[in-house]
Amino acid sequence: MNDVKKIKKIATQIRLDTLLSLEKMGQGHLGGSFSIVELLAVLYGKYMKFNPKDIHWQDRDYLVLSKGHAGVGLYSTLANFGFFDKSMLATINQGGTSLPSHPDRLKTPGVDVTTGSLGQGTSIAAGIATGLRLQNKENDVYLIVGDGELNEGQCWEAFQYIAHQKLNHCIVIIDDNKKQLDGFTTDIINQFDLKKKFESFGFYTIQVKGNDVNEIDWAISESKSVKNQAVCIILDTTKGQGIPFFEHYSDNHSVKFQSDEIKKETKKAIEYLQEVLKELDE
Repeated sequence: MNDVKKIKKIATQIRLDTLLSLEKMGQGHLGGSFSIVELLAVLYGKYMKFNPKDIHWQDRDYLVLSKGHAGVGLYSTLANFGFFDKSMLATINQGGTSLPSHPDRLKTPGVDVTTGSLGQGTSIAAGIATGLRLQNKENDVYLIVGDGELNEGQCWEAFQYIAHQKLNHCIVIIDDNKKQLDGFTTDIINQFDLKKKFESFGFYTIQVKGNDVNEIDWAISESKSVKNQAVCIILDTTKGQGIPFFEHYSDNHSVKFQSDEIKKETKKAIEYLQEVLKELDE
């Protein structure tokens, strides 16, 4: 199996496991989880250094999922890479679970940063990257930020710091899926041209298709080659990415799985993803 096929298989499995988890839970943040599936597949499938048997390994890379509501997507990824047994995915947000709706570093193996209060992950990632630099270490910190989250002023304070300090090992990744809790970002607070904004802050900025594993692969590789400048990748994504029904579903930020229509479309999506996995195995 070539690398691209391998990454696509990982992405499909993450998306399937995420959907099954959400269906089991009865509701949850599908849209923003699906829009970062390809990114998570490329990061964990190719770039990130980690050891599921030693989650505190000193040479590991760090992932800061600042948009913590996409935690179910991260959990599916961690389960697929051996951080915990997949059976745990059926317990998300249940009483006594190790998998709360938003990532918690004290509960979940593989989670380094507790997130969910939007904006704070940017500052935490900047702090981790600064600490690693002071120790003369070259671990990478991958910071995933939602486009709606950019309404928070704290994000831009952290970005200004990252750019000023030229923290090139803190790779900022923006999930530009065009929607947030209350609607389209252009209607709530227009982001204008994100690429120009990050460039004006001093970032080396790349914009690629967020559903294309080849483009994401190239963007990460290119970012890692930058040595004396802050780096940012803007992913042009779609909320609910990968399943047309959920891409066009108006309430795809957090989906409730009670209606007959949702149940029917979820069943079709599960069957479709299972078929894709079979084809990728051939």
